[in-house]
Amino acid sequence: MNAVYVLWIRQIKRYLRSRARIIGALGQPLLFLVALGYGIGPIYRKAGGGNFITFLVPGIIAQTLLFTSIFSGSEIIWDRQFGFLKETLVAPVSRFYIMLGRTLGGATIAVFQGLLVLVLSHFLGFRVVNTWMLPLAIVFMFVIGLMFTALGTAIASRLTDFQAFQLIINFVVMPLFFLSGALFPISGLPPALAIVTRLDPLAYGVDALRGTLSNASQLGIINDAWVLAVLTLVFLALGTYLFQSVEV
Repeated sequence: MNAVYVLWIRQIKRYLRSRARIIGALGQPLLFLVALGYGIGPIYRKAGGGNFITFLVPGIIAQTLLFTSIFSGSEIIWDRQFGFLKETLVAPVSRFYIMLGRTLGGATIAVFQGLLVLVLSHFLGFRVVNTWMLPLAIVFMFVIGLMFTALGTAIASRLTDFQAFQLIINFVVMPLFFLSGALFPISGLPPALAIVTRLDPLAYGVDALRGTLSNASQLGIINDAWVLAVLTLVFLALGTYLFQSVEV
C-alpha cells in the first residue's frame, strides 16, 4: 500500500509544480460559464427556467472533472517514453497498486480543479443552495474523477503516442460531455436522445452535482449514486486489466 500512497502523492506534486497547467485547465470552463451563462441566461430566464448560472455551474464542474481526469491517462504514455514507467513496473509491487495510486492521484487533481471552478463561479453569481450538501458534492466529484481517470488509464494502456491518445480521447470526451445534460435539461427530450443521455455515464455525475449543489436533480441522487458506484468499479476493473498488460 505504500506504493499507492507514493504514486498518489507523486501525481499531485507533479500537478502542483505546473502553474500553467492549473491556469490552463480553467480557461475552457470559465469560457463556457461566461459565454453561455450570460449569453443564454436572459433567454433561459424569459422562458421561465430561472437563473441559468445556477443550472449551468454543476454541468461545467462535471466537464472540468471529465477533462482533467481522463486526460491524466496521457501521463502513462509520457512516463513510458521517458523511462519512468519501466522503473515503476520493475519494482516488486503489484500493478494493481500502481494503477490504483495513479488513479487516486488523477481523481484528486480533478476534484481540486472542480473546486476551483466552484469557487470562481461564486463571483459569477452562483450560490450553493444547501451548504450541508457540499461534502456530498465533493464525494460525487471524487467518484466521477475516479471513474474517468480509470477510463483514461485503460485507453492510454493500449496506446504508445500522444497524438493517437488525443484523437481517441476527443472522440470519447465530446459526446460524453454534450450528451450529459450539462448544458440542457434532460427532461422533455426526444425519445432517442433521452435514451442516449441515460446511457451516458457523465449524465449521472452531472445530475448528482446538480442535486447536491442546486437541489435540482432530475434522476434522483440515490439513483445517481449507485449508477456511478457500479460504473466506477467497472472502469477500475477495466483499467486494471489493461494496465496489467502494459509493455515498456
